[in-house]
Amino acid sequence: MHKTKQFAVLAFCLPIWWVACGTSGGSQNLSAVDVGADLTSGDAFVEDDTQSDGVEPPCCPIVDTNQTQCYGVAECLTCPEAGSPFAGQDASFAGISPSYQDNGDDTVTDLNTGLMWQKTPGYMTFDDAVAEAAVSTHAGHDDWRLPTIKELYSLMDFSGLDPSGCESASDCALVPFIDSSVFNFEYGDESLGVRLIDAQYVSSTLYVSTTMDGAKTMFGVNFADGRIKGYPTDAMMGQSDGKMFYVLFVRGENKYGVNQFAADGDTVSDASTGLTWMKGDSGSMGAGTMNWEAALSFCEDLDCGGYNDWRLPNAKELQGIVDYTRSPATTNSAAIDPIFEATPITDEGGETNWAFYWTSTTHTNIGNGTVHGTSAAYVAFGEALGFMPDPMGTSVQLMDVHGAGAQRSDPKVGDAADYPTGFGPQGDVIRINNMVRCVRGGQEVFEAGATCQPTPAPVVCNIAGDGEPCCGDGTCDAIESTSNCPADCETLPGGPTPCEVQSDCEAPEACPPDATLGCTCSATPDGDLCLPACETDSDCPAPPDMELICSMDGVCIPSGGPGRH
Repeated sequence: MHKTKQFAVLAFCLPIWWVACGTSGGSQNLSAVDVGADLTSGDAFVEDDTQSDGVEPPCCPIVDTNQTQCYGVAECLTCPEAGSPFAGQDASFAGISPSYQDNGDDTVTDLNTGLMWQKTPGYMTFDDAVAEAAVSTHAGHDDWRLPTIKELYSLMDFSGLDPSGCESASDCALVPFIDSSVFNFEYGDESLGVRLIDAQYVSSTLYVSTTMDGAKTMFGVNFADGRIKGYPTDAMMGQSDGKMFYVLFVRGENKYGVNQFAADGDTVSDASTGLTWMKGDSGSMGAGTMNWEAALSFCEDLDCGGYNDWRLPNAKELQGIVDYTRSPATTNSAAIDPIFEATPITDEGGETNWAFYWTSTTHTNIGNGTVHGTSAAYVAFGEALGFMPDPMGTSVQLMDVHGAGAQRSDPKVGDAADYPTGFGPQGDVIRINNMVRCVRGGQEVFEAGATCQPTPAPVVCNIAGDGEPCCGDGTCDAIESTSNCPADCETLPGGPTPCEVQSDCEAPEACPPDATLGCTCSATPDGDLCLPACETDSDCPAPPDMELICSMDGVCIPSGGPGRH
């Protein structure tokens, strides 16, 4: 869909979950969802197919996110008891723990899914990855293939920290969203001119529509920043070669993520995972969209289909019901099996679309020496829209930038009006109030009471020509500053004001009086701060004992540090 308008019409209604949670009867409609790639033969995972009570167990339960820390709207907290604010979030439940076996031949077997993976990724274009998978004999096997997006996402580990605010690898204590004690993970190589977060991994799942105003698109997982996005498979305008991706080939029976749905009144069960879902969503119940804390409460309080043990699904559970054969542009529907009800919305361009759905998983970010939990993951069942800047940076166009089926994140609280052109390089649309579809059952066990354990300030050594000072050693050395070593260097009196949204920087006291262009809420290694806006160095204030210059991002920063002109 081609979008040009910029006004959202997103209803927010008070939760009224004491009404019926669906609108249909008790028919049994079986549906098997293909996950976007041909089934490929391989060494099948042999498992006991019956339980002691004679009931066949689910073939492919969802592997847990491995998130063990609970959060409020920003900081960590002791996981709440049921009925308390922020109860029911991801870390309050323990599922099937990730479990791997290193085979000693540069392969790894996932003991939960039975899939065998390469241990060390390749680095190539999408077309080269497809060709290489067909002929690879890695470790003596000749049945390697590209993983589906659901198989690849099974490796996602939400104990990772998003380093998007880090200027370079030396600024932050890095924790990827994949088990780096098992897989040989690498961040983007900045010496090659790519960003630290450019660690996108290839899947075989192609988007049935297009992104970026017509580009053929593949869904990939970024294990550096913890997201699923659609990436163009071919060279973009002005480029001679296609984008480079990391590649992990996989082998084994392709059954993880193949749903087996059956409807029963107001609920839908998935025999593949053992989970039971609301057939409808918060929109069909009249509750509309809501922020993250309200979404947790909505599911905690829900009585639906004769059950009252509902919860907000974690990111991997919710992504597990995406139907990657569907999209708003190709099937005029949400990217979900039609056995479910999905409430349409009016999007930021004034057109009919489908919503983002909250998960219970906090999307953690590292900055200022501590972990921040200000955002939570969502799954886009409608188009993953963004306000994409034109090549000259003079205007933006609303378009599907990452595809229906993407997993991104939104602030847990705030006002979407503070993000009129979205957030990030592709202008990801920020809504904050998202739709909800609750889940119950599966392997998740409630474990409230996990104690908050704030992440200590990292010790990061910077190598420079005049020595090797270490951030976190208690001294502010010559090449250290509040930007790259906040653990050692105290914030200067009268320094930038912390912010969460742009409106925080519009208060008179938040911006220096000589900041002629006002201030912008900007991500920095010290957290989000109100920095003076600028077009040239002359727009920057002149504080005592410090020279400010205009950065490439259009904000004033101290001269001589990373990211300066």
